[in-house]
Amino acid sequence: MDGHTLELLEFPKVREILAEYTATSLGADLARSIEPMGDLEKIRQSIQLVTEMCDALGAGLSPPFGGVHDIRLNVKRAAIGTMLTAEELLQVADTLIATGAFFRYRMRLDGRLVLLIETLAPIEDLGPIAKTITGMIDGRGHVVDSASPELTEIRRKLVDLDDKVQNEIKRLLRDPQLRAVLRFPNATISGDHYVLPVAANHRHKIEGLVHRTSSTGETVYIEPASIAKLSAERVFLKSEEDREVRKILRKLSAEIGRMSRQINAALEVIAKVDVITAKSKMSIDYQMYPPDVNNQGRLWLRNARHPILEYLFRQQAGGNSKKTVVPIDLRLGIGFRMLVITGPNTGGKTVCLKTVGLIAIMAQCGMHIPAQEGSQVPVFSHVLADIGDEQSLEQSLSTFSSHITRVRTILETADQNSLVLLDELGAGTDPHEGAALGRAILDHLDQIGCQAMVTTHLGDLKTYAFSNANAENGAVEFDLETLRPTYRLHIGQFGMSNAIKIAKRLKLPKELLKRAYRYAKRKKGKSSELVRMQQLREEAEKARTEALAKQHAADQARAEYERKRQELDKIAAEEETLRKWRAQLVVGSMVYSPKFGKMAKITKIDARKGTLYVAVGIGQWELTPAEVFPEEPRNG
Repeated sequence: MDGHTLELLEFPKVREILAEYTATSLGADLARSIEPMGDLEKIRQSIQLVTEMCDALGAGLSPPFGGVHDIRLNVKRAAIGTMLTAEELLQVADTLIATGAFFRYRMRLDGRLVLLIETLAPIEDLGPIAKTITGMIDGRGHVVDSASPELTEIRRKLVDLDDKVQNEIKRLLRDPQLRAVLRFPNATISGDHYVLPVAANHRHKIEGLVHRTSSTGETVYIEPASIAKLSAERVFLKSEEDREVRKILRKLSAEIGRMSRQINAALEVIAKVDVITAKSKMSIDYQMYPPDVNNQGRLWLRNARHPILEYLFRQQAGGNSKKTVVPIDLRLGIGFRMLVITGPNTGGKTVCLKTVGLIAIMAQCGMHIPAQEGSQVPVFSHVLADIGDEQSLEQSLSTFSSHITRVRTILETADQNSLVLLDELGAGTDPHEGAALGRAILDHLDQIGCQAMVTTHLGDLKTYAFSNANAENGAVEFDLETLRPTYRLHIGQFGMSNAIKIAKRLKLPKELLKRAYRYAKRKKGKSSELVRMQQLREEAEKARTEALAKQHAADQARAEYERKRQELDKIAAEEETLRKWRAQLVVGSMVYSPKFGKMAKITKIDARKGTLYVAVGIGQWELTPAEVFPEEPRNG
């Protein structure tokens, strides 16, 4: 898809909105990188996944994202033999515990959520590996004594050694001669060494190592020789402890490396499910619906809303903004391929283009769209846009040239499966030449056979649709009472300038208005013919819209009938399978009894009475065949 168009339509902002709904950094990264797809079946599956997740969320079954971390780098490091720290291993363990939660989540889903269940299938329950990690490392990131027999023995020796040090210190402090030379009557710690605070002038009276001196120089801190020997042994044991801890961490890291393929597969699925969940939450929050995606070029948007405008209105005033997005109804590829939209400045023409472009891209990204149920969106090979501010006299020729260069690129790229969006066609130059150039561009788009929407305020382009059966007019509505645009789009109409009427309401001088009316009458005959043609088109458009709505209602009713028929057929097939299974029951068969909530063994069958006996606990119970089933139902 054309990157420049994505920027013009502000699709990166849609990605950011979607990322706000994700629960993990894995999902947020993936949401910010989603791209439109070109394969019809993949798009339909992606949209169906979002629909199924909406159903799951509606049933209170949210995916268990708690504890998921982005451990991809740590897993990669472990796979190449790097030792992970205890803290890194705990993060891995948290994520592996989450895989178990996802594994059980899949088991709880309704069997009708087929695609969602298939998507979750690659996730294995890696909880046992997590238990191995948490069994050796506590919540503070310390390797526990029981992590290995060697570590247990080393730490036992360290405890014994520390007891010896404490006993030796107590013995020394009980010596009256030693107490007489101490600055205060207790030992302290310097680094990993126990030291005694000795008056500097009595330094020679204690055999040992001086570790430091007080800032005044009056006190020296001495480690007695008897304790120094124990400290040396302690240093050796600490190095042995560190070596054993590193050995344990390497062993755990190696296990993570060995399972790296399964872990990465699980992370990939979790990220994908996070994005699917985010799309579903956004769909529910913004009242979106799944579009009917097709490859017949049918674009029919019903009450479509610009998603970014809606997001911005929600952000204003802390979500209490009274502004709402005015929805539009729009068609392309049904009766006509090109739509020429006219109307006043700031009337919403550009928003119409952006709404259609964004919705088309969202649909091809496997998202629900902010439009009424039953909307149709084709799969476009390209969405190509030239959208910018209206040209003004102050803007230089280079601006006009840049737009023409962009149009040239669009015409070179577009094919019959493309959607072309051109804003203010023919603007930025002499109106007569601009209109001529605009007609030529429209003719070229018609030859390509693509779908196109263009906006213009040039009067000569308003009549283009009258001479081309593949084109239709559209107009954004303007309220003459309030002198404000309503932002509604009317297909089959072209926008009138209403300049004289507006000037009259704004009380321009009467003589000036009379002169304007006289000038306007010079083209009255031509205008009357245009108005008559316009009325015919409006009537045709109204009839076509009503026919489409009725067709949609009929399609919905047919789809609902087919769904119910398939459901009844499925129930009948299941009942027939169950009947055959019950007819083949013999003594010794294992059956599930809802009455007792467990599996039971058949001990006797009474064909005459049509009953059977099952062993449950220490007793035998009489049941009818209708009260037993092949297996215990899944939870949920």
